[in-house]
Amino acid sequence: MDQEKIGKFIARVRKEQKLTQSSLASKLGVTDKSVSRWENGRCLPDPSLYKDLCNILVITLNELFIGEKIKEEKFKEQADNNLFNALENSSFTLKERIKYYSNKWDKEHFFELTIAMIIIVGFIIYGFITDNGIQYIFMIIGFTYGIWENNRKKAYIERNAYKKIDNK
Repeated sequence: MDQEKIGKFIARVRKEQKLTQSSLASKLGVTDKSVSRWENGRCLPDPSLYKDLCNILVITLNELFIGEKIKEEKFKEQADNNLFNALENSSFTLKERIKYYSNKWDKEHFFELTIAMIIIVGFIIYGFITDNGIQYIFMIIGFTYGIWENNRKKAYIERNAYKKIDNK
């Protein structure tokens, strides 16, 4: 989607409807600065506003996405193009969701993992210093703990990243 083209289109249609930025903003429950940013092509409206925006401006969602009025004979073709573009440029792909939940897991479990690793490494070092063989037991415990935590992380990611896909 071309933000600048869409912004100019919103401005043009708003003026055709004899609305000011303030009055459009008021009807949508946003600030006039938000409308200004849309019209200047700096950002797009939040998707939750699309339906109301289109109703107020008396345009279709397809016209909003392409940034121009669509002739009747081209409507079906343009609707398909808009759908393909939306699918290709979805804001949160599966790969991005996996990365997001992976990072979220890391942040939520950082302290827990750090403490566990400090304890394990401490006992390994202690084992080498005293030369009593305990270090090998803690190496095995550390390796097992790492596998266990990795599996917990993968289960968390799968449970959350695929949640919306499974519900469709």
